Amino acid sequence: MGRPSGRVVPQMLAAKPLEGQKPLWLDIWTMDRDLSDEDKPIPSLQAGVRKGPWAVEKDGVADLSFEAESPLVPPVELLERLPSYDCLFQGGGQQIFFPPLEAPRRPQEQTCWSSFLEHSRVPVVTEEVAREALLSFVSSKCCYGRSAARDLVIQQMKQQMLCRYRLETFSESRISEWTFQPFTNHVVDGPRRGTSPKLWDIKVQVPPMFQEETRKFQVPHSSLVKECHKCHGRGHYKCSGCHGASMVRCPSCSGAKRRAKQPGRCQLCSGSGRHRCSTCSGRGNKTCATCKGEKKLLHFVQLVIVWKNSLFEFVSEHRLDCPGQLLAKAQGESLFRDENTTVYPLADFPLREISLASERGIAQHSAATLASRARVLQQRQTIELIPLTEVHYWYQGKTNVYYIYGTDHRVYVADYPERYCCSCTII
Repeated sequence: MGRPSGRVVPQMLAAKPLEGQKPLWLDIWTMDRDLSDEDKPIPSLQAGVRKGPWAVEKDGVADLSFEAESPLVPPVELLERLPSYDCLFQGGGQQIFFPPLEAPRRPQEQTCWSSFLEHSRVPVVTEEVAREALLSFVSSKCCYGRSAARDLVIQQMKQQMLCRYRLETFSESRISEWTFQPFTNHVVDGPRRGTSPKLWDIKVQVPPMFQEETRKFQVPHSSLVKECHKCHGRGHYKCSGCHGASMVRCPSCSGAKRRAKQPGRCQLCSGSGRHRCSTCSGRGNKTCATCKGEKKLLHFVQLVIVWKNSLFEFVSEHRLDCPGQLLAKAQGESLFRDENTTVYPLADFPLREISLASERGIAQHSAATLASRARVLQQRQTIELIPLTEVHYWYQGKTNVYYIYGTDHRVYVADYPERYCCSCTII
């Protein structure tokens, strides 16, 4: 069986193979050939001839210069089946690892929105506050003059209260993959020590809620020691630069022993026409990059756990010309907060577009977690009030506008009248 030609991308166990195609994990786990730690002869290596993509010289040093340095997984014939994953073969090899069943959802409670709205009050932006906000903004810009902000005449202010809905879904997904590392003669936690647990049976410490993280763990009792598949247990292979000769043609004189149009012998090779190989430093072989010269590899199943925080955001419609991306990041006044294992759409919220946004966000997150075979650990939905004020002003015979948004009175101005250069960002 030939070697894999390149890196194999780790596949999620839930991935569905194409019609007529054997899944990668099935190839890995159903190998019946038993290769123990004892050295077993390989016919092509004994004969000292090239067979397939492997070549071996009579001196016992493999010439692997034409192969990839370090494939992600060894050839599938080196892998053994672990009894704890027999469930993969039930149902024609199509069984998928799903997260464990979750507890029944809590009943949805009615929310009295009138009490929320009554106790949530955002201070009104006065003319004095609007001018101070603009002066503070101008002071942060090196090329904006303060006289315009100080002397402009505020003519009209239009205020609007926006609602921002946010939904966060903190989920956990698990995949497994074969990996390996050089074997340094330490204790091997193999199948003889016990049965490997299933993916979702492995207990791990969950990070703080809504903080993304990725961790990798070695699955207990899944380790196997094998001869290195790159160097075939030699710890080194023939250098690809000099093909084991330790010397290469002199790069200065190209082997002519003297340089063209120059008297005397070549200074680099001292007239020999040969130079020490820089690839292997004249050794003729290279230490195997896969096993680091240890000759054996420790193969094991690696559990990869990804904690992901998915975010859905929606800001209610407004008729002003303030960019929406600013309002999405604006500081707001908290109106409502609901955090639990499962949250429900806000069907009775007074603003209809917020109710529809909550339904849409929860549906999207539910579909995404189901598609990725993830388990939802916690959900959080919030509603914030974001004040937005459009300020119309007059300065030196011209009228213009600027905007004040958020409870911290951030300013957006598209065309400030006293600007000296173009090196500053407007927003």
